[in-house]
Amino acid sequence: MAKPSTEVTAAPASKGDLTRFLSGPEKAAIILFVLGDKYGGPIWSALDEDEIRQVSRAMSRLGSVTADAVEQLVHEFVSMMATAGAVTGDYDRTEALLMKILPQEKVSALMDEIRGPAGRNMWQKLGNVQDQVLANYLKGEYPQTVAVILSRLRSEHAARVLALLPHEFALEVVTRMLNMEPVQKEVLDHIEETLRTEFISNLSITQRRDSHEMIAEIFNSFDRQTESWFLAALDERNREAAQKVRSLMFTFEDLSKLDPGSCQTLIRFSDRDLLATALKGAAPSMKKFFFQQMSSRAVKNLEEAMASRGPVRLKEVDEAQTRIVSLAKELASKGEITIAKNRAEDELIY
Repeated sequence: MAKPSTEVTAAPASKGDLTRFLSGPEKAAIILFVLGDKYGGPIWSALDEDEIRQVSRAMSRLGSVTADAVEQLVHEFVSMMATAGAVTGDYDRTEALLMKILPQEKVSALMDEIRGPAGRNMWQKLGNVQDQVLANYLKGEYPQTVAVILSRLRSEHAARVLALLPHEFALEVVTRMLNMEPVQKEVLDHIEETLRTEFISNLSITQRRDSHEMIAEIFNSFDRQTESWFLAALDERNREAAQKVRSLMFTFEDLSKLDPGSCQTLIRFSDRDLLATALKGAAPSMKKFFFQQMSSRAVKNLEEAMASRGPVRLKEVDEAQTRIVSLAKELASKGEITIAKNRAEDELIY
């Protein structure tokens, strides 16, 4: 792994030591910075996507590189270096150069990746905020700002939030979204920073995760025997807490609450052998529920798969059922299906 480029800017013992700490992508990044889009364009077009990604990432992290180091790397361009001097690599300069060479959508995706978790995670966190909480915050913002924010969310999430905003305000937001032009990077950065400092950070402080829900998720990952032991022990120590944890747990049996369309989607995405193992140890009512969502031919094939499995250990059944439940949760998070949790109010998870 290459050492940081600060090694390059420090005064070396001799001129020959100037670039020895630079990696290959860093050297290429410096040369391409000097060449610019006019002379460097043909080189960029000859690189594959992985090479472009490596060089671009190196560009964005270069920092300050001395003119002597640049001269050493591109000694055949000494005359050009006399006027170009030192180069400075950072996020903005990298993006500006790439915009002159590559399609905008490719540059955006690449720079989002280079920016790393900080930028992406902020929008991911926003996408996980409850609809009403986000709507309450947005209704105090300018319609144009809300339009930009909603345009960055999943359409399903944006629709639910939009429906919770005051009607006239929501209509104004929709109008702004219809007429929205490409958002300048500076504007988007400002919105991201405001959301991060004024909303997401405060949200994490004021909204502590419910401890019963956390335990329920942990218990969901237990095998059946371990789960039964913990629940029984918790019953003896704190019956009220045990009952609340039970009400929050989502088990394989809770899949029977899926609507027909959601169940059919889950079946379509499930591995047949995995589903056969999960149903082999399930209650007759669960088998009947799944079979009702399948064609006669599909039911026959699944029953044959279940029979061909022979005796199956309970641990294998538990693991298969846990994986099917995990798949259901994953599909729900993507909006592919709707899950009704095991709560009195049947709260919906998206």
